[in-house]
Amino acid sequence: MRLALFDLDNTLLPLDSDYEWGSFLERIGAVDAASHRLENDRFYREYVAGTMDIREFLEFQLAPLAANSCERLTSWHRQFMDEVILPAIRPQARALIASHADRGDLCAIITATNEFVTGPIARELGIEHLIATRVECQDGRYTGRYVGTPTYREGKVARLDDWLHAMGHDWESFQRSWFYSDSANDIPLLSRVSDPVATNPDPRLEAHARAQGWSVLRLFE
Repeated sequence: MRLALFDLDNTLLPLDSDYEWGSFLERIGAVDAASHRLENDRFYREYVAGTMDIREFLEFQLAPLAANSCERLTSWHRQFMDEVILPAIRPQARALIASHADRGDLCAIITATNEFVTGPIARELGIEHLIATRVECQDGRYTGRYVGTPTYREGKVARLDDWLHAMGHDWESFQRSWFYSDSANDIPLLSRVSDPVATNPDPRLEAHARAQGWSVLRLFE
């Protein structure tokens, strides 16, 4: 048995779905555009630099979910998929996923971006298993709070371990394991798999990958 793990943003997609969801909300007038853009930009800079406080970010990012009904959010997300995500999906990403799925590898997306944003994207990419930051829902509405451990940095390793256990597996279940990611924030999980692949890597990850002798893949070139 083999395991193939994929980060989503800037790995399978040539964009950051978390950031783009915020920009979409600004564009349709769902949030105050000026103030939201300042925070959205700040958090993205901090993410790239590796200094982002994930709990502070999630308080910001999940607030619009709590402020709107599920019906409205679902309608917005369909528009977001049509206008932003579907035009960005490249055949190279679908081919990479298929190269593992066709061999019978167990495939999963593992991403810090929350499950509301990423669930429909994973389905569009044909990946059944999604390990994403979980969002709390009570009485048919989102609360604006996350549940459990965010799937970020070392949290990705913890969430993956929990998922494998729930599936009846552990690391020893797999002859080989891959993780494709663009971000230095994912070095903890990249270091756990047998075949780490720095995919469209940011400068910090590329330097680390070269030093470690890891594969480097520029998926969209």
